[in-house]
Amino acid sequence: MGTYLLRRLLIAIPSLLGISIVLFTVLALAPGDPFEEMATNPNIPPEVRLALRAKFGIDDPVYIRYIRWLTAMLQGDWGFSFASRVNVDDLILQRLPATIFVIGSSQVLALAIALPVGIYAATRPYSVFDQIANTFAFIGFSLPTFFTGLLFILVFSIWLDWLPFVFRSDIDATGWRWYWEQIRQAIMPVMVLGLFQAASYTRYVRSAVLDVIRLDFVTTARAKGLGEKRVIVKHVVRNALIPVVTLVALQMPTVFGGAIVTEQIFRVPGIGSLLISAILSNDTPVIMAVTFVFACLVVFFNLLADVLYGWLDPRIAFR
Repeated sequence: MGTYLLRRLLIAIPSLLGISIVLFTVLALAPGDPFEEMATNPNIPPEVRLALRAKFGIDDPVYIRYIRWLTAMLQGDWGFSFASRVNVDDLILQRLPATIFVIGSSQVLALAIALPVGIYAATRPYSVFDQIANTFAFIGFSLPTFFTGLLFILVFSIWLDWLPFVFRSDIDATGWRWYWEQIRQAIMPVMVLGLFQAASYTRYVRSAVLDVIRLDFVTTARAKGLGEKRVIVKHVVRNALIPVVTLVALQMPTVFGGAIVTEQIFRVPGIGSLLISAILSNDTPVIMAVTFVFACLVVFFNLLADVLYGWLDPRIAFR
């Protein structure tokens, strides 16, 4: 296992290096100037703007700027935000916990809904429960997150006045009251992301269980006299989860993309809202760092999926 993980990490290095080259080149060649506002400000002399461009190497060739960025990144220096006037790593560390909490909670919610519903629907195909589950699943992944988010705000915040629709990081409370307010303001963004992913996962879980439940080894397990619950849990579900794990890992870019939209709707101070504000202000160091963090998370989740394969299927050997 240790050798396999080491080999996968070594393989991930050139992948991340290639991703960083593509991202940096695209951002470097994109139109726009981070010091464009200074050019229209009569109180700032042109010499100051030119001195800042020279200091940050804006006019240097792309490959020199990339080597400088990569060297600084390996030393722990992620750059300086032109808009926020602080180090990029400090900005990301401030925003990352909110994004991880929302995305992590939504994935837990999605799997908590999709696994039991998908398994139960597959064991009773074309029943009333299966038809209802399929209907809600189709509705769930047909509605985009921005529409569902606005609908939740309209119902639960404006009409019913149950939940706040703006995510606040400066809650004026302490103790259990603070935790309760955090939960209240996280309910809607977590529900929007979680229900959207649950709808997609439910269809895949049902399909995977239906494929496995018809195989010969399941018939053999039943012929041996094993109970139906044990056959489903021990033999069917464990083998059916392998493609589901692949789906969850490959869906992470989609999840992060949905989180960007959801964070904008509910004003969650996370990585997604940071990326949008950086794009609007042409803050290239922040854009580069955030997109690279997303790429690292995607590579990590793919590695985690490969490790889970061996736990779900003992026939898979790590070599």
